[in-house]
Amino acid sequence: MNPIIQRLVKEDLERVEIQFKKNLESDVGLISKIGEHLLDSGGKRFRPMILILSTKLCGYEGERHIPLASVIEFIHTASLLHDDVVDDAELRRGNTSANALWGSEASVLVGDFLFSKSFSLMVRDGDLRILQVISDAATQLAEGEMQELINTSDLSLAEDRYIWIITRKTAALISAACQIGAILGGVDREKETSLGDFGLNLGIAFQLVDDTLDYVSDEKEFGKTIGIDLRDGKMTLPLIHALQKCTPEERSKLEDVLFSDTITHRDFLRVTEIIDRYGGTDYAIERAKSYVERAKNHLMNFDPSDAKTAILALADYVIDRKS
Repeated sequence: MNPIIQRLVKEDLERVEIQFKKNLESDVGLISKIGEHLLDSGGKRFRPMILILSTKLCGYEGERHIPLASVIEFIHTASLLHDDVVDDAELRRGNTSANALWGSEASVLVGDFLFSKSFSLMVRDGDLRILQVISDAATQLAEGEMQELINTSDLSLAEDRYIWIITRKTAALISAACQIGAILGGVDREKETSLGDFGLNLGIAFQLVDDTLDYVSDEKEFGKTIGIDLRDGKMTLPLIHALQKCTPEERSKLEDVLFSDTITHRDFLRVTEIIDRYGGTDYAIERAKSYVERAKNHLMNFDPSDAKTAILALADYVIDRKS
């Protein structure tokens, strides 16, 4: 991670972690226990990080960004808990997932607790504009997740529809984090819109890279089971691109794997071989780079500063990351 980013966010991220721990306290012991597991599992804290940098870019010097960064991470973590239940995932961030340890029912209910706690914290903050921004993002997140489920193993899914899905399930919350920074900083609406658009494009790039890593990353480094998207019939861009380019015979092979009751390691290798043949992962990374460039262009109307240098470096990190 860029040293300028670390210098600007380190102290605030530590405070967010404290806030995160405090907000996980509950009289129900299992909630606290699963909460401790989530904290110990760590995570990149990308969304709180980008909210913190956005507030600094917009000149904010107050304290409200700390609990609000915790809110953003709570909503993200809640969605991961629900995702792991839907996907029956055994790994999350390199550790055993909550649903593998405590079961789907407990994971779903703790996810609900995190969502509820998030809105309680936003009400305490008292800013209706921020409440609206986060509420809209949470709604879009749910829509994106549901549409992705509807399109499970849908070999006809087009790239533009895939982008529609990831814009909602991932980019909307990252955009909201950026927009909150602008609202707290009191910048004009033009800059607020620009920062929100920066986050939206960066969020699309983030998910594009994430979907690519599912095919090419090292499992320990990636922090979750490799090939789980394929197993769950998730239509991501590397596969969509290969389906558009491959021969009828190769398409038939892909269909056989996607509609199989169980997918073996050999099946996974057969699919990655076809994806590699047509440059599916390279294509997805190039698309991610184009969205990062779009994101950066939205910051043209912000004056040079350490915060701007850091947030642009964070955009580059999205492409370079391995987990």
